[in-house]
Amino acid sequence: MGFGNLFKRSKPKASTRARVEVAPPTRGYSGKQNYDDIVAACRASGQLWEDPEFPADDKSIFPSIQMPQSPHWKRPSEICSDPQLFVGGGSRFDVMQGALGDCWLLAAVASLSLHDELLQKVISPEQDFSTGCIKFSFWQYGEWKDVLVDDRLPIRYTGKQDRPMDLIFMHSDQHNEFWSALLEKAYAKLNGSYENLKGGQTSEAMEDFTGGVTEVINIKGGKAQPDLFNIMKRANDRRSLMGCSINAKPGEVEAKGDMGLVMGHAYSITNVVKATLRNGQQVELVRIRNPWGNEREWEGAWGDDSKEWKMMPEEEKKSIGISYDDDGEFWMCYQDFIKYFQKVELCALGPDSAKNDDPKGKKIRWEAHEESHSWANVTAGGCRNFPDTFWANPQVYIKVEDPDEDDDQDTSTIIIGLMQKDRRKKKQEGGGMRTIGFAIYQVPDEYLTTPPSPLPKGFFLEHKAYARSSSFINSRGICNRFKVPPGNYVIVPSTFKANEDANFLLRIFSEKEHHSVPMDEESGMHEIDQKDKTPAEVAQAAEFHRIFLKVAGEDEDMDAKELMALLNAVYKKQFDFGGFSLETCRSMVSLMDVDESGKLGCEEFVDLYELITLWQRAFRKYDEDRSGKLASIELRNALRDIGLTVSNAALHCSVLRFASSDGEIEFDDYILLCCRLRTCFETIQAMKRGGQLGLDKELFIKTCIYL
Repeated sequence: MGFGNLFKRSKPKASTRARVEVAPPTRGYSGKQNYDDIVAACRASGQLWEDPEFPADDKSIFPSIQMPQSPHWKRPSEICSDPQLFVGGGSRFDVMQGALGDCWLLAAVASLSLHDELLQKVISPEQDFSTGCIKFSFWQYGEWKDVLVDDRLPIRYTGKQDRPMDLIFMHSDQHNEFWSALLEKAYAKLNGSYENLKGGQTSEAMEDFTGGVTEVINIKGGKAQPDLFNIMKRANDRRSLMGCSINAKPGEVEAKGDMGLVMGHAYSITNVVKATLRNGQQVELVRIRNPWGNEREWEGAWGDDSKEWKMMPEEEKKSIGISYDDDGEFWMCYQDFIKYFQKVELCALGPDSAKNDDPKGKKIRWEAHEESHSWANVTAGGCRNFPDTFWANPQVYIKVEDPDEDDDQDTSTIIIGLMQKDRRKKKQEGGGMRTIGFAIYQVPDEYLTTPPSPLPKGFFLEHKAYARSSSFINSRGICNRFKVPPGNYVIVPSTFKANEDANFLLRIFSEKEHHSVPMDEESGMHEIDQKDKTPAEVAQAAEFHRIFLKVAGEDEDMDAKELMALLNAVYKKQFDFGGFSLETCRSMVSLMDVDESGKLGCEEFVDLYELITLWQRAFRKYDEDRSGKLASIELRNALRDIGLTVSNAALHCSVLRFASSDGEIEFDDYILLCCRLRTCFETIQAMKRGGQLGLDKELFIKTCIYL
């Protein structure tokens, strides 16, 4: 459905209300508007609110093109005589498609309207149009955010005396009901414009309306997984939002296909039942709604007025809610459903999107755990095609303990959803969606620590994945369902290519509660086994001591500049680097200067040499090409070898601070980092011993790294 001649100009009517003065507009959702403050200001001034973040102009509709004719924007009170947010509560029949190609969004809104408690979480029915400000709440990447819009909506003039204007976009079948139109406007604001709602995935909107996780199940050639109907029935019982669609070839989108169905179109699934016929047999039925809300309905078996309904008792029809209206809603038997539809989307509700039980005591929500992480520099390891770096991706541990209650195979259902954050905004900067996926590994006990630390490269080289995402996909998220026996598992999310940065949210839904934590290390020091010095290191120590006595003089004290001259005289012969900087040498003096003289004595120098020898040995081990540079992917291993462990956050900061643009760390920067970490960890230990550790440990460590 296109815009056509919808935007014909007509002489606008003067507003009867004064306009609230606002600051110059900043386009799009900022998260800085406060509903209570805006409402109070409007009531004090007697003016209706005009949203400066989403003005009533062409750029809020189609920012990418110059519209030939601009639409008029009107408030509900200017459109009809008795405007209401809701008329008789929210209903799936309040969701009618307008001139925008966002049937995917309408399918999600129609599903949302089936559940009052979910709809009222998105929009409170207690609001009215007295101030012109309406508040919505949408879930975004782990938290609920309030999105405020004014109640001005784009309209077209009809030329009809009884109904002179209609809404251009989403609307209700009740002319004086506006909740669905305003919800679409708020979602357009969240995404930047109405234009950005053209084309999308129903799964995205379902998640943004509920905080749930949506799995997409593909049906190929009329063949579905054996338990799909039971999965859909169970999802329906748990009040999951559900949608379905039919694939289309180019040029066939929204064209009428076989048996009255629409190609390339998103539908809502509004009920899934097993109904009993007069002869006692059962039939599996699916109720579906076309968001166009018209007579374009299924024309086959179990469609409106089909002969099959004569086989069902009247009381059974009543119990499942049979209607024969041309309202865009119809029934199909399950076998026809999987024959004609190619995709099913099921949005499972988590603990923050639904009450735990329904009135009958049946459990609705899933248990959920979520982890926010990023693929950045050292943690952007790519997929299994990159065996040398795959292990460096973020890892999440889950312990599956109890099987599902109704599972006869003693397995547990887990739904894993991986979602990349804010990538739509990157399109304006030349970016876009990353291609993402994940792998699951079953982990033997001998590989686990307490708390769980990241699995090393060797584990992934020696073990195959237990399961993986159905594909790597270039979209906001991917979600799959798995049946796994009790045990220890590690989930490794990744981009398809290595060295691609993105922020992401990993969510794990399960019917039973399971323990899940990120695989990370606590920053600090640990004991290591000291190796005997090699003959070369013994000779080096003797040379250092000889030069120290020569440079230090009679007082046998050495300052940072003298130390720099000494170290560079030796190490520039061994490494291809520019030498130690004065900053690094000052850090070494500060680390070993026990008597706080600002210089190193002979004993302090000997202790420093022991440390440098240890640090040098680890650097050489991972600098395989003897380039004098360490690949940042190996930094964690090199630090671990010298008795220093760093958390993912501290490792990320270390690489940002000390690695070059190509991800390599020079010997001087490596030594400087070792000095700072060692000084930081010794300070933390001293403060613990003195009972003075009242600071944020991770923040303190990151501050020390960045200094």
